[in-house]
Amino acid sequence: MHEELLPLFPLSLVLLPQNIVPLHIFEDRYKEMVGEAMANHTEFGIVLAAHDGILNVGCTASVERLLRRYDDGRMDILALGRRRFQVQDLDQERSFLRARVEFFDDAEEFASEELQSKARDVHDRFEASGDLPTQGGLLSFMLSQSVRDLDFRQQLLMSRSESERLRMLIGYLPKQRERERYIVQMKELAPRNGHGRHGASGVEEDAE
Repeated sequence: MHEELLPLFPLSLVLLPQNIVPLHIFEDRYKEMVGEAMANHTEFGIVLAAHDGILNVGCTASVERLLRRYDDGRMDILALGRRRFQVQDLDQERSFLRARVEFFDDAEEFASEELQSKARDVHDRFEASGDLPTQGGLLSFMLSQSVRDLDFRQQLLMSRSESERLRMLIGYLPKQRERERYIVQMKELAPRNGHGRHGASGVEEDAE
């Protein structure tokens, strides 16, 4: 029996289950791949692209909505994260990469009510709460939509413990907000420090 191969889409992002990501599809090989997924209602795998290849743990995606189709075949889509997988073998017979994969779930399925409540509280203090579902999925992934750090997202993706992911988020989210505030402050200070100064007229002048 022929084993089904999962089409792979290497990107500079880490998709997590239950997360939504907008994608602009412009390369011919990926227009073909996504077109087949839409026509057959199947999934493709998103993996983080690295300098020397791809990471071997990724997440499948389904096309939830076609936002726009251009005359030249390019597409804007919304993709939804579905299932986690680990790459076993790669196949390069088609224009896009495919792989034999092994899907996996958590070894420990549930986290305590206390831990879930604490994670929600931390999230709501440091991130826009939005309309988070109360059931139907793992809370850690729902709370991770706003996380930008690729290494941290990959750690979340690879973890097989909901409790571990919630603890990771409880420690990470306050630090993320502090980093964001620091970046904003540095952008505000940059015109007045290092490369320029404000003259009496209020116009920035070059520093010698």
